[in-house]
Amino acid sequence: MIRDMVIIRLNINGRGPFNFILDTGVGLMLVTDPKLVDSINFSNKRTIVISGLGKGEAYEAYVTSALNIDIPGLVSYDVGAAILKTDHFGLSNFAGIPIHGLLGYEFFSNLAVKVNFVDSTITVSKPKDTRLFRKGNKISISIENRKPYIQAKVTFPDGTKSDDKLLLDLGAGHPLSLENVIQKRGLPKKFIAANLGVGLTGPVEGFISRVSELDLGRFKIKNVLTSFPVDDHPGGAAEKRDGNLGIGILKRFALIIDYPDSAIYLSPGPDMNAPFEHDMSGLEYYSTGDNYNHVIISRVEPGSPADEVGLEKDDEIMSINFKPTADMTLEQIDGIFKSQNDRSLLLEIFHDKKYDDVIITLKRRI
Repeated sequence: MIRDMVIIRLNINGRGPFNFILDTGVGLMLVTDPKLVDSINFSNKRTIVISGLGKGEAYEAYVTSALNIDIPGLVSYDVGAAILKTDHFGLSNFAGIPIHGLLGYEFFSNLAVKVNFVDSTITVSKPKDTRLFRKGNKISISIENRKPYIQAKVTFPDGTKSDDKLLLDLGAGHPLSLENVIQKRGLPKKFIAANLGVGLTGPVEGFISRVSELDLGRFKIKNVLTSFPVDDHPGGAAEKRDGNLGIGILKRFALIIDYPDSAIYLSPGPDMNAPFEHDMSGLEYYSTGDNYNHVIISRVEPGSPADEVGLEKDDEIMSINFKPTADMTLEQIDGIFKSQNDRSLLLEIFHDKKYDDVIITLKRRI
């Protein structure tokens, strides 16, 4: 688990290992690093256009010849994939390690997949041989266009409720995203404008707020941090849906995903009732350099604590409370910036060819 992404190592056609994000929101295996064309003898057949949630043009990708995928303990033959002509995602910079692609439907289609977020293990078996949780809750899902969907009930801060069809999206870092809500009912009273991430066609713009409750099977999850994308028709998918359920919720459980039986099984984990916290700095950042040991600010939220102390896009964060960021993972930095309301941090910043010391005071903005 890195920055709320489940990353597994695999070989392709006997070459590797490569790092892939396990993503139920992906119907087709997607190679995001075009350099893999040189590492593996892909036979490029035809070009397709990939579109989806995001502000920008659709991307071109090659459809590969059939691939053999080797994961420790598993081998899949004749797997279809697409390889982007240009890396639009920047997943390696976001993760701080090389990321080569996204693995979706092919991994889940014939197996029961158990994900244990506590010990970072994945256990797979034939569905009939699955060892179920003693106190787990079985919830039905539907598989449409190679993606899983689940029904859930959402309670908004004004007390109104909605029954929603959500994409079960292991590759989405947020807890919950609800689509078309702004047009239908407006935003909850308290919200912040935000960049919600990067979709298949670029940045996803919208707002972050909270819903009072999410009912998922027999579980009632309170005060859930929720994304509200601005796009009227996010995803570009043919399937009608109301949003997606991301890893911010799923990681609170031990989880079995069983496509053949059209079901998932949830068992509460130790963080089941932990509060949902959002970044309290207003900073977005990525890592770069040969060893991903330079942390560069990519965006500063207007009106945020980072904006108030004058931090800017392209500044480099050198240290936090005297600890060099080169010795920290991006996930550790994330944890610091969402750690405690009113906490003051001393940042060393490299800006305009000189070093500055800046004190930033974290604020819970939502």
